[in-house]
Amino acid sequence: MEKKPEFTGRCESTLNGNLLIDTHCHLDMSVYASDLDQVLERAFSKHLKSIITIGIDLISSKSSIEIARKYKQVSATIGIHPHEVDSLQKEDYLGLEKIYKDHNKHIVGFGEIGLDYYKKHSDPAKQRLHFRRQLDMAHEFNLPVIIHNREADNDILKILGQAKSLDHGGIMHCFSSDYTYACKILDLGMLISIPGIVTFKNSIALQNVARDIPLISMVLETDGPFLAPQPFRGKRNEPSYLIHTAMKISELRQIDVNLVAKQTTANAEKLFFPKKRPQ
Repeated sequence: MEKKPEFTGRCESTLNGNLLIDTHCHLDMSVYASDLDQVLERAFSKHLKSIITIGIDLISSKSSIEIARKYKQVSATIGIHPHEVDSLQKEDYLGLEKIYKDHNKHIVGFGEIGLDYYKKHSDPAKQRLHFRRQLDMAHEFNLPVIIHNREADNDILKILGQAKSLDHGGIMHCFSSDYTYACKILDLGMLISIPGIVTFKNSIALQNVARDIPLISMVLETDGPFLAPQPFRGKRNEPSYLIHTAMKISELRQIDVNLVAKQTTANAEKLFFPKKRPQ
């Protein structure tokens, strides 16, 4: 499949040529199926430079790669979400290996993987087992990791601390803990990803994190189609809305939104698009 031409033609915006990167979106989900071209056109004609579309199982990992093959400014990740690990078998890991071997030029990260003790769609013990295994696989593939954490702070920190080298870094996706925990994650050499939740009036803990952590340690995400920021809360989220998250962070930090865009984009590019990554 040949890639479509790169989206061009920037609209005037609050950004003076400093474009954003959406580090976490689920473009393969069915809610985008009927108008994906338009969703991406809105994003890339306004505020965005690139989008990372995230794999959560074998099917979505393959679908994400197909989208990345089609659109020049989209890249993909692969991995198995903690909700999906109860039935994981050796064949699934072989499937991930084959996907990476066949399509590694389109793959920039491993995840989302991690632990979810809130919904518990999968047994917590199996979640921990497969989290460790996938961290090892990410290490073998020389890929940064994208971590899902919901009400599992202690175990996430313990497992990450015991993992093989995180030389290629990673992201704590859709960060939802407090500043103290954020510092512990940063001590591991990882980045904190700020979602649109930061724009919600009652998200005080996240707003404190977005205000106080070093900007060099921050990236932005939509987690689309979920968690649309104000003023779109409750509607389908999409990458073009990322500007609202950036603007809220600039307000919290009392700095120009262009500084937020420039640094968070540089952080994402350093993580996902290093000049040389071993294959």
